[in-house]
Amino acid sequence: HVQLVESGGGSVQAGGSLRLSCAASGYTYTRPKWMGWFRQAPGKEREGVAAISTGGGSTDYADSVKGRFTISQDNAKNMVYLQMNSLKPEDTAMYYCASKTDGGMRYPLVGGEYNYWGQGTQVTVSS
Repeated sequence: HVQLVESGGGSVQAGGSLRLSCAASGYTYTRPKWMGWFRQAPGKEREGVAAISTGGGSTDYADSVKGRFTISQDNAKNMVYLQMNSLKPEDTAMYYCASKTDGGMRYPLVGGEYNYWGQGTQVTVSS
C-alpha cells in the first residue's frame, strides 16, 4: 500500500522560502517512475507545479514557478522535495505530492497521469 506523506508547509511572508518534503513508502512490486507536486487554492482547479522522473532526473515546471521553485529527490530515502523561494501570495494553496508507478509519461504536470496522492500540506504566503 503506497503512502505519500507531505510535510514542510506553513505560513511565510512574501519573498520568503519554504521546503516541502514528501516521504514515500509501500512500494512493494513497482517503483515510482515520476514524482510530482501539485497545488490547489480555494475555488481554483488543481495545478501541476513541478515534476521529476525518478530514473533520469528530468524535470518539468509550471511557468508560474520557473526560476523560483526547485524539485529534487533522494531515491535512496524515497523522498522528494520542493524548494520554494521568492514566494508570492498567489502561491498560497494546499500542496500535494503525487507518484506515478505505471505506464509512460506524456504530461508530467497533469494530475491524471499520477496514481498515488498524498493528503497535502498547506502553504500560506502573506503580503
